[in-house]
Amino acid sequence: MSIRTMLIAGALLLALGVAAGAFGAHGLRRIVSPDLLEVWKTAVLYQLIHGLGLLLLAALARSLDAGLATWAAGLMLGGVLVFSGSLYALTLSGVRVLGAITPVGGALMIAAWAVLAVAAWRAAPG
Repeated sequence: MSIRTMLIAGALLLALGVAAGAFGAHGLRRIVSPDLLEVWKTAVLYQLIHGLGLLLLAALARSLDAGLATWAAGLMLGGVLVFSGSLYALTLSGVRVLGAITPVGGALMIAAWAVLAVAAWRAAPG
């Protein structure tokens, strides 16, 4: 993933995260249960954090092991799509079994941060 793609993906995740947060606060409050609204809020929070993570990766990419930085970005984006996506779908549909795939997204996010640590470790000292 190029630095430009990381920036675009991070910015879009953040923009959509703000929109999803506003929708949850103003639109969903009247139509879903309080426990599902909390699920939605968790999805938004993790999306926003990892949107910032992608921007961080883009900013630091030239100082990191390039291959690992690309892997970290892909894992981070994939993690958001699976983790937050499954929670959004669960909230909107009420189908609780969708929560079964959420941990896969969480594992991808954890892996992204671990790979980022290795990318920093392998980077040229400076």
